[in-house]
Amino acid sequence: MKYLKIFSLVAFFAFAASLESNAQELGVRFGNFSGNNVAIDGVFGLGKFSRIHADVSFGGNGVGIDALWNPLYRPIASSGFNWYAGFGPSFFLGDPFAFGIAGEIGVEYAFSEIPIVIGADWRPNFRIVEDTDFLADQFGLNIRWRFGGGGSSNTSN
Repeated sequence: MKYLKIFSLVAFFAFAASLESNAQELGVRFGNFSGNNVAIDGVFGLGKFSRIHADVSFGGNGVGIDALWNPLYRPIASSGFNWYAGFGPSFFLGDPFAFGIAGEIGVEYAFSEIPIVIGADWRPNFRIVEDTDFLADQFGLNIRWRFGGGGSSNTSN
């Protein structure tokens, strides 16, 4: 258990440092997911219509890590709203350890005058390891600071 805690702390700080250095949006996520309810939330652009939405959550006797690929990322007309959908791995480094595949569908609004993005999403999670189960009650509220300027939340710079 001692080594798991050390590994969790090292993984958390390494992931947080990568979020800090490469994220095009960085903020917090509130909600029920990966055994926790607060996370560092980051978005990494992969092009005009694709991105990685990653979180590191802490609390609940462990560290949760989600790295979700959003291959669908589209504007809703010219409203400033975008919708997105995707999937990816979900880990909980704690007691008990958990690994699964999470889905994601959400909507967000990018303010035009200030570099802030606010969004809400649903993340159903199919856990494979340690226990096999399906969690459909994982919702979140995201508040992120947008780096690189611009009035849209298009994450490709």
